[in-house]
Amino acid sequence: MAKRDYYEILGVSEQATATEIKKAYRKKAIENHPDKNPDNKEAEDRFKEAAEAYEILSNTDKRAKYDQFGHRAFDGGMGGGGGGFHGGGMSMEDIFSSFGDVFGGGGGSPFGNMFNGGGGGRSQKRGSNLRIKLKLTIQEIAEGVTKKVKVKRQVSCNSCSGTGAKDGTALDSCQTCGGAGQVRRVANTMLGQMVTSSTCPSCSGAGKRIREQCKSCQGAGVSPAEELIELKIPAGVEDEMQLSMQGKGNYPPRGGVAGDLIILIEEIEDKELKRDGKNVHYDLYVNVADAALGTSTEVPTIQGKVRIKIESGTQSGKILRLRGKGLKDINGYGRGDQLIHINIWTPQTISKREKEMLESFRSSENFVPDPSRGEKSFFDKVKDIFQ
Repeated sequence: MAKRDYYEILGVSEQATATEIKKAYRKKAIENHPDKNPDNKEAEDRFKEAAEAYEILSNTDKRAKYDQFGHRAFDGGMGGGGGGFHGGGMSMEDIFSSFGDVFGGGGGSPFGNMFNGGGGGRSQKRGSNLRIKLKLTIQEIAEGVTKKVKVKRQVSCNSCSGTGAKDGTALDSCQTCGGAGQVRRVANTMLGQMVTSSTCPSCSGAGKRIREQCKSCQGAGVSPAEELIELKIPAGVEDEMQLSMQGKGNYPPRGGVAGDLIILIEEIEDKELKRDGKNVHYDLYVNVADAALGTSTEVPTIQGKVRIKIESGTQSGKILRLRGKGLKDINGYGRGDQLIHINIWTPQTISKREKEMLESFRSSENFVPDPSRGEKSFFDKVKDIFQ
């Protein structure tokens, strides 16, 4: 079944502001929340659908891609789970942990303060995200690359399996919240009694208290470690683009799921090849003699050096196109070209003999500029590039 338009799902226009999108998502999520619609599969599907729409439209980069390509923008390199990266298809726990701030919550089900203290039960805690910068050359970006990086992160303690308790000893139920992980408060208002709930301050929402602390982690349930992580970077990524690797961030204290590893792409500027989207530009300097007589020469490309032909009578500003010598599109829409810009090099110093030779050519008919011979203007050349 085809996916519905994200703007339609949230009931907003394509010009909607970030505030309007957040407000619309909050309304849809409240209407279809599982606590309000128990055992209602259709409401649960609508709840997940709204969360997926909000995940895309609340992110500036993802929204721009969606506006340009629609759902296809997330079917290729960055969509799904290729190489550990993800863009959608979130579980209920993902939704609660990722978007709790929309409802003023701090993780877990954000509706606990609205529907009798959260009848859906206590969700798993989620650890913090980690962020790293990854420098890539234009050659690595062109084809995609696998990198191994060392990351320092908080992992589950091996001695206590993340419980924080010594030698696997039992955990006691928290006396403050009775094991619920939340404390409920009843307030009398003009509209009657209002029941609210919040994370238990004694057990931080775990519902359990440690009888005797683990000596290895001092009861934290986590310990620092350096891990070698393999990153599969899709072809066509751009400078300052962020990729997310699920479950490779920090583990939370005393049980739960790990956060994500956020990879910020940093493109290393190439000395010769200049990137422009999928296309690559290269400035080739040709001396007057070669431009007049014609020649062949080698030029660098992403895939290595190639030999090209310079036709006799080539003018400065001419642009040669090497088709398919650019970068792959990140969403799988083909490959760019390499554009070679011809620059005729005029010598700044010349010998006496060279000067005499040039003087003899000065009055020659063939050396008099005549654009009417058919050479295209600069604007015509630029126009041809994009046809």
